[in-house]
Amino acid sequence: MFAAASTTSAVQFQFQFREGGGRQHSTTVRRKKHNHSLVSSSLKLPDSLPSILRHPDELYPMLRLKLALKVSEKQIPAELPHWRFCYSELNKIDGSLFAIQQFDKDIRDPLCVYAMVLRALDTIEDDSTIPAEDKVPLLQTFHHHIRNGNLHFLNGTKDYQVLLEKFHNVTTAFLELDCRFQEVIEDMVMRIGVGMAKFVGKEVNTIDDYDEYCHYITGLSMVGMLKIYSVNSGKDLAPDKLLYSMCLFFQKADFIKDFLDDINEMPKPRIFWPRQIWGKYVDKLEDLKDEDNSAKALLCLNEMVTNALTHVEDSLKGLSTLPDPTIFRAIAIILVIDFGTLVACYNNIQVFQSGVRLRPGLAAKIFYKIRTMFDVCEAIHDFSFTLESKIRDNNPNDKVTRNLIDTIKKFCNKNSGTSNQRKSYII
Repeated sequence: MFAAASTTSAVQFQFQFREGGGRQHSTTVRRKKHNHSLVSSSLKLPDSLPSILRHPDELYPMLRLKLALKVSEKQIPAELPHWRFCYSELNKIDGSLFAIQQFDKDIRDPLCVYAMVLRALDTIEDDSTIPAEDKVPLLQTFHHHIRNGNLHFLNGTKDYQVLLEKFHNVTTAFLELDCRFQEVIEDMVMRIGVGMAKFVGKEVNTIDDYDEYCHYITGLSMVGMLKIYSVNSGKDLAPDKLLYSMCLFFQKADFIKDFLDDINEMPKPRIFWPRQIWGKYVDKLEDLKDEDNSAKALLCLNEMVTNALTHVEDSLKGLSTLPDPTIFRAIAIILVIDFGTLVACYNNIQVFQSGVRLRPGLAAKIFYKIRTMFDVCEAIHDFSFTLESKIRDNNPNDKVTRNLIDTIKKFCNKNSGTSNQRKSYII
């Protein structure tokens, strides 16, 4: 999971493959779903004029961030063509270039290769036209192809065409890494691929299924990122339980805000919400888009957000244990932006009609304000009051939601000295 801030259009997140002498398949890959990037794409610059007029304090951080992103694009390595390819594609597809440039030089290359390999793996997992009997073994063995180059991609569309057709550049870069980084990347890609294969053709029925899937697609990828850091620095990681909670929170926030994109995916909807929750309200998940079901849709949405909130306290605890300031800040920004995004989604029917994102200017403001645990707690504390004000008594989960918010506020008060009477500094 490579992300540092949900930032910009410049910071974003029909191919055929032939394995050995096997069959060929063609498809169109529309977008990458999984939250593997250190910078995700909910901030688009510039923002609309009405929003800027309502929040003039956000204009400067937006312009500052936009300039920083432009500068980062000019710092792509130019010496070796395979590294130039990896970093330029990282910027186009994964959106992590700006974030990775903040890390020590020793781990930039491994992080870049890791991100590109995960995007290629995602491409296969996301493709609904590949038969399960082909997709499952391909996902399970994909880690071998990083090294031996036996997997060849042909044709495609847009930026993914370039990555998939020229994946040999990623292989060349991978083979130049220190063997310790190679072992981490191979091991994590193997584990992620096996986890993805487990869910091919399998519906996310229960909340346990939901948690397990989020663990495979985001949890393990973040563990890989931190292992790369640990191998380089010799420092220990945060406890596994806390890392697990952080990753579940990040991916669940993505699945909630991306409901409309996923349900409208072609050639068929992508369903990530667990039936155990949405089945209480509608017969089919896509029925939540029906205006006649608006009341039920909001109840379902609010229960999904409440489920995600169960991971916030452990996420904050895990964040506080991260040893490196750059790693800390990268993950802290995601945590605050994702929490703010869930606040924006809560009880908001637009999730099912037009989609909901955090204001770009607010995301940029967070990007520059969040540097310490104190900053994180103040921001989360602020957002918690906004979330609390949106709870309605007709919500059957309102008590659970309020209790979770109280727990989050108590943690923030304990760790930053925030006050219930203090005026918001973020929102």
